[in-house]
Amino acid sequence: MKTTPTNRIEISFAALDASREATTVLLAGKDMALSEVGRAMDEKSDGLIVASATAADFTGKAKSFLDILAPRGLDEKRVIVCGIGANKEVSENDWINLGGTIMSQLLSRKIPTASIVCEPPLDGADVSTAFVAGTALGAQLRHYKFGKYKTKESDTDEADAKQDGVTKLVFHCADPEAASKAFIDGRAIANGVHLARDLVNEPANSLGPVELADAAKSLEEFGMNVDILVPDELTKLGMGALLGVAQGSERPARVAVMRWQGADDAGAPPVAFVGKGVVFDTGGISIKGAQGMEDMKGDMGGAATVVGLMRTLAERKAKVNAVGLIGCVENMPSHNAQRPGDVVTSMSGQTIEVINTDAEGRLVLADVVWYAQERFKPKFVIDLATLTGAIMVALGKEYAGLYASDDALSEQILEASKTTGEKVWRMPLDKAYDKLIDSKFADMKNIGGRWGGACTAAQFIKRFVKDDTPWVHIDLAGTAMDSGRNDINQSWGSGWGVRLLNQVVVDHYEAS
Repeated sequence: MKTTPTNRIEISFAALDASREATTVLLAGKDMALSEVGRAMDEKSDGLIVASATAADFTGKAKSFLDILAPRGLDEKRVIVCGIGANKEVSENDWINLGGTIMSQLLSRKIPTASIVCEPPLDGADVSTAFVAGTALGAQLRHYKFGKYKTKESDTDEADAKQDGVTKLVFHCADPEAASKAFIDGRAIANGVHLARDLVNEPANSLGPVELADAAKSLEEFGMNVDILVPDELTKLGMGALLGVAQGSERPARVAVMRWQGADDAGAPPVAFVGKGVVFDTGGISIKGAQGMEDMKGDMGGAATVVGLMRTLAERKAKVNAVGLIGCVENMPSHNAQRPGDVVTSMSGQTIEVINTDAEGRLVLADVVWYAQERFKPKFVIDLATLTGAIMVALGKEYAGLYASDDALSEQILEASKTTGEKVWRMPLDKAYDKLIDSKFADMKNIGGRWGGACTAAQFIKRFVKDDTPWVHIDLAGTAMDSGRNDINQSWGSGWGVRLLNQVVVDHYEAS
């Protein structure tokens, strides 16, 4: 599968006094505070903009819009005033969300091209280059759609029916050259998020273990080294836990290993990201109920995040050594499928009694997490998986669950989540949970009973983490797919985590 972004939109930057497109978006603060450009446009139109706001009771409230058609005295055919409210203290993420909100309005109006004036209203606000680039990032993130398999346009589906009309945005700002340079990273982030969304949205008949590994392999076009491990190699490595999950499917397992060498010191230990790539999860012999099983095409959401993240790091040429590993399998019932009560031997040598074949993701992670440590001796390991329904019982779809053996690494992720808005909540690890996965017949069993299911799953993975390796497990079952729509995402597959982990790298692991 190719990693070319599904969505293409031309985004450029121009000076504030440059000629604008037929549709122009102005920002208005509290009480209709306008920028210098906005005031000049209002004066040129004999006060039409302010008069229209007064007539419509438009005050500049955040996320409110005023649409002015055929404004007299102006070259523009349409002016859209975007309210941003009291704008004195805003974060970069606020501007990302603003860009998404503006894009949603352009989509709903079938506007193909537009100019967005990123000049602050005259109320004390500051619009830095980073904020201009952030607005552009938000617009590109919101522009995403997945219409690959649609043969007709729907009149009621904004994202699919109207999006192709938006092809060009020009952001007018004080320093367009600096904004353009800043957006190089933003474009790479958006491409990584879009790739992760594409992978999660793909149906399982198109995206099997081989195709998921091929998506990782295609990242070589960005200068990454990618190795694909096939079943014979996995058998030699002793990955009995992962192969046990895969044995019920006709489609063979793969492990994709993506290496980005961006640090000045090529020999420096890498940071490591591991993703669960179960392309479809029937539950195996412990089969799931039919209702909602179609969503299990998204059970590779952790792997999708890792592939998207690695693309972002490579495309923006991050100054870090990083490795991304994904275990790609399909969990199917068949005459050859793993049975409840089977005992498998993991790569670490530890044995596992399989009580429930629907607790398969942790078996995949057990081997890939161990392999990452053995081969790369990384600075840390962060694994991501749509692992348990239990985490959604605890946190809903607003937060991903975070389990950590290392407080410093946990805090780095929590701080990054405040920057990107991708919420995580630290959950407990405890010896009491660990005791629940002891087995009578093997070193451990793969479930710990009804209660604390997300916690016992994390404790299971922890048994495959070496004492000297900082480790975090992120259970994103609630956030990777069907997690609720927002300003920058209307897709079923969210791409959650790409921005978060990229931010961790930027803040703490990338050489300046």
